[in-house]
Amino acid sequence: MKEFELKYGCNPNQKPAKIYMHNGSDLPITILNGRPGYINFLDALNSWQLVRELKEATGMCAVTSFKHVSPTSAAVGKVLPENLKKACFVDDIPELDESPLACAYARARGTDRMCSFGDWVALSDVCDATTAKLIAREVSDGVIAPGYTDEAMAILRTKRKGGYNVVAIDPNFVPDEQEHKQVYGITFEQGRNNFKIGEHLLQNIVTANKDLPESAKIDLIISLITLKYTQSNSVCFAYDGQAIGVGAGQQSRIHCTRLAGSKADTWFLRQHPKTLNLPFRSDLGRPNRDNVIDGYINGNEEDVCADGIWQNYFTEQPERLTEEEKKAFLAAFDGVAMGSDAFFPFSDNIKRAKASGVKYIAEPGGSIRDDLVIEECDRSGMVMAFTGMRLFHH
Repeated sequence: MKEFELKYGCNPNQKPAKIYMHNGSDLPITILNGRPGYINFLDALNSWQLVRELKEATGMCAVTSFKHVSPTSAAVGKVLPENLKKACFVDDIPELDESPLACAYARARGTDRMCSFGDWVALSDVCDATTAKLIAREVSDGVIAPGYTDEAMAILRTKRKGGYNVVAIDPNFVPDEQEHKQVYGITFEQGRNNFKIGEHLLQNIVTANKDLPESAKIDLIISLITLKYTQSNSVCFAYDGQAIGVGAGQQSRIHCTRLAGSKADTWFLRQHPKTLNLPFRSDLGRPNRDNVIDGYINGNEEDVCADGIWQNYFTEQPERLTEEEKKAFLAAFDGVAMGSDAFFPFSDNIKRAKASGVKYIAEPGGSIRDDLVIEECDRSGMVMAFTGMRLFHH
């Protein structure tokens, strides 16, 4: 297939629209089901690069959940502890531990379930039946992978009344070294960002504490590769093999850190015993449960525990999760990793990161206030590596 005509571009008024290879060669993708759109393909091709690089860097299968051209999370195939299975709504899948790819999907899709609503999924490996079963029951636009088993395809073809978007990509495809895009009729050209992210970026440790365990190295690599495909400015928190908070597209870096930290806090608090044992009504769907959990933890649009409201969601009135209980629960977590796509210009980012359990940091360095940032890390006993490489993505 040399080109594929799209229904429209970013918006319905942007017609005609298509994808094709500039040099006239065949597209490196095969559409196995559905009819993906313009934004679907932007998500698909960015997300595929992320999981391909994450697998190459860690040696583990990887999955990411993408929404509006940024990842909500990314994860590698580590078995989930029981409380995390329950928090991610996958504790009913007995065969989960037998599929590292399904474990990676459960982590990635379960991190920020509100932002992942209607996502695009990328898998580093051939999709198996267990992973397809998990994908099939979530609200999602499509999936890209190097292949699918027959059983997985049979499952995915039943999704969205047979219209679910399933794309296969040639894992051996290598794009041109130069890339182009147009803005306002003007063509931009640049070399592709082929910079390799790995442990070598974590050798320049600038803090007094230089103890960087292997688990933290993996989490920092996950955060940095996630950032490479996140709309900038961006900051990413990672823990136990997955990105747990992505702060994307903010003009101020402290706002990135606050957003990522807030999402990480919510991810941890989804595993609080009170949250795990909320008495949901049996007729409340998964997306609605996600909204209610977020309201329960963060107290957003309505008090879901209030008289006259709780009856919409629960079989009995739940106890509130108090601020004191939140602080005590979050204080028990340590060893969170944090990456930044550019340097931290002020030490306020470090203070906010500490509040969410961050102990390991990777950032490019190069600020005129690097010394103040390092001092703040040393006061908290953190380990920080200067990577020397900015990771802006637009």
